[in-house]
Amino acid sequence: MTAGDPPSIATDDLDDPPLRPLPERAALLLEQVDAPPRLVAHLRAVHDVAAQLLAWVRPRCPRLELNAEAVLFGAATHDIGKVLHPAELSGPGARHEAAGRELLLEHGVPAGLARFAGTHASWTAPGTGAEDLLVSLADKVWKNKRVPELEDLVVARLAEADGRPAWRWFMELDEALTAVGEDADRRLAYQMSHPLGRR
Repeated sequence: MTAGDPPSIATDDLDDPPLRPLPERAALLLEQVDAPPRLVAHLRAVHDVAAQLLAWVRPRCPRLELNAEAVLFGAATHDIGKVLHPAELSGPGARHEAAGRELLLEHGVPAGLARFAGTHASWTAPGTGAEDLLVSLADKVWKNKRVPELEDLVVARLAEADGRPAWRWFMELDEALTAVGEDADRRLAYQMSHPLGRR
């Protein structure tokens, strides 16, 4: 393996910024589909933010039903469809969403985990669960992008789960997302340091 291979981008320890390694299954999938380095770097950054969000949510709202492994796998693979639609690596587009879900299913990923590839940009769709909202939130706040509509949905789920007023959850979530956003420049620089395609 060379230093630019997806498995090393997906799993090697980093100091700047310190990002958690991707789940082994996700790293292997990215290798199998020959994911471009920049895509793997993006997925690692979003996965790390998803882990930070989980670490914040779970002790504060233990009654919120969450499958942490699903959230982490979803964050680690949500954009895998960009392998099939590489123009969407550097430009807008939504074709990667359904394509990513199908690609994951073709590789034996259960529908409950493959769904994040299709739901990460559609947080208002019927049936969107707390796990989907956290993956969507991680996919925005990793670069310090704040989406009030999405954050309001997360706040509503938190308030519904434990009964505390939404305004308190709003303040706490805002503080947490502000803290996560402080490392956005380092994460963006890390992502951009990787090529869009194979060398």
